[in-house]
Amino acid sequence: MQIEHTAAEPSLPPLPPLPPLPEGRFDGREAFGGIVRAALSAAARQGWRELVFCDPDFADWPLGERASIEALQAWSATGRRFILLAQRFDVVERNHARLVPWRRMWDHIVECRAVRAEAGNAVPSAIWTPGWFAHRTDPERSRGVCGFDPRARRELREAIDESWRAGRPAFPASALGL
Repeated sequence: MQIEHTAAEPSLPPLPPLPPLPEGRFDGREAFGGIVRAALSAAARQGWRELVFCDPDFADWPLGERASIEALQAWSATGRRFILLAQRFDVVERNHARLVPWRRMWDHIVECRAVRAEAGNAVPSAIWTPGWFAHRTDPERSRGVCGFDPRARRELREAIDESWRAGRPAFPASALGL
């Protein structure tokens, strides 16, 4: 017995292709904001296991934007790890209000450390993933480089790890007190 189909079954349209992650030099706050957004979108779509964000204070990162939180929410899953490294987190709490409740909800995958602003303990301004990176070598002007180069990615991770070891736990999910 053969069954005939009289109407074509509707199919879901394919997702639009993910724009490639930027590679090369970037210049300016808008360009850097776009890089952060692209990284969050790629992390969510590709299921990256680890994200590392570091900056002295994250003041000019688009972390409080609805789209950034939606991308973080889509990325969040078992086995993920999100590292935030800064010299201070008070700016994050003030300027990125949407990130604070997201951080509280996903405390089990988020690790935060603060590094004292002492000579030799400069926190790089960067995004690091196992396959791609963005490094603001001039945070004041939002200039830097991003890409896939394994050597540059390894050197950046070594600098981040050095700052991480000098840091202490910070930006807790909740404030406990009596």
